[in-house]
Amino acid sequence: MKKAIVLGATGGVGAPLTVELVKRGVQTVAFGRSSTKLNELAEQLDHSPLLTLEIGDAFKPEDILRAGEGADVIFHSANIPYHEMESRLLPLGESVMTAAEKLGAKVVVVDGIYPYGRRLMEKATEDHPKKPHTRKGKVRLAYEQLLFSSCWHKAKPLIVRLPDYYGPSAQASYLSVTMEAIAAGKPTAFIGNMSVPREYVYLPDAARMIVEIATREESYGQNWHIPGPGVISGHELVRIAQQAAGKRKTVMPLGRIGLSLIGLFNPVMKEVVEMLYLTEEPLVLSGEKYERLIGPIQWTPHEQAITATMRSLMGKGAREAEDAKGSAAMI
Repeated sequence: MKKAIVLGATGGVGAPLTVELVKRGVQTVAFGRSSTKLNELAEQLDHSPLLTLEIGDAFKPEDILRAGEGADVIFHSANIPYHEMESRLLPLGESVMTAAEKLGAKVVVVDGIYPYGRRLMEKATEDHPKKPHTRKGKVRLAYEQLLFSSCWHKAKPLIVRLPDYYGPSAQASYLSVTMEAIAAGKPTAFIGNMSVPREYVYLPDAARMIVEIATREESYGQNWHIPGPGVISGHELVRIAQQAAGKRKTVMPLGRIGLSLIGLFNPVMKEVVEMLYLTEEPLVLSGEKYERLIGPIQWTPHEQAITATMRSLMGKGAREAEDAKGSAAMI
């Protein structure tokens, strides 16, 4: 890999991917819509000479072409809000693949587990049947079919599938609101049953595994799983987070009825209801293929990863409070 472009570079997955690529000495283009967020990412990387910032719209293939000139790999981690997924996911995929086709580039697409539908294996391998029963699962399956369509002759895609996740950069995961509130010492909610152990992956670990897969020519044209280091219940996760934060406020489980009520006013939360089955009958990913073809998986233990996430969130909160004081003093 000589040069890569990361679409959605300031997002939850895109930011650690960009960090991982630069750390490995890859010339990297961070592509996003917000110059403020791109500059924050550059600052995080000490303005590395390997990093280039490009503002653009991933729905416009000409923007990706301009920004990605000379890139041999496109990391596609741009995402769509829940309530817009059905109408906008396929146009986004079409745009990325059109640009990749013209560049003759490989494409690493970051996706989730929705196309599988309900769990049919104790640990889901990449051969798990794809029988989605939800609207979002069906559109995600159509997305995979678009990416692997025979109409693309020069673009070479692969898909990496992640379970739910957390980490300092996470913004739109089920855990984001919970962890941010615990870091701020506020009461909060937890989506789903807190007693049912579920799978989560720490985003810096996921980024490392994704780049390992992307560097191998034979990886393309396939699905790959990025599993977490075992399941963990909501109660245990919250306990570790509160211990790291040194603050303990109420955390209430948020189920179907509560989400439906909030959904009357919040379109994103309304869409979460459809996916609650994954919090009741969790689907756990197998890492057997990764370990057989790539190598041993090195995870950060949950306790260490959750603690690092909380410290990062608390540091960010403290910086924002200082900035707010500074702004108020100038008025």
